Amino acid sequence: MQEQGPVERVLGAIRRLTASLVESGETRLRLAVLELEEERERLFVMLLLSGIALMLICFGIGLAILLVVVAFWDTHRLLAIALSGGILLALGGLIAWRVKVIASQRSLLRSTLSNLSRDSDSLKDVRTDALERQRQRENL
Repeated sequence: MQEQGPVERVLGAIRRLTASLVESGETRLRLAVLELEEERERLFVMLLLSGIALMLICFGIGLAILLVVVAFWDTHRLLAIALSGGILLALGGLIAWRVKVIASQRSLLRSTLSNLSRDSDSLKDVRTDALERQRQRENL
């Protein structure tokens, strides 16, 4: 077997490094695609169920308000209508606030971003270790 020269060793190292980076990038991309598909399915189911729930809740609230107004028709019909409207507005405000809190939480590509951060940290550690070894060699 023939001994490789320094240029061939460097080129081989560059090829291995490039192959490793491409493989790592492909893995991260596949993870991102998988997470996006899962998120799409979750959002579809969530929107469908939310729409059905919203429709049923609207019918229920309408019937409950109608019941209250009919029950107080002879005595306090305006008070019953005003209280029902006020309660609905207050509940709507609370729900809107809760939706804002949920929307501000990030969950999209969480695993992908954490893996990329971990990769970046490990590359920084490798670079730091290489610089430290170089300094040690220079001190000898």
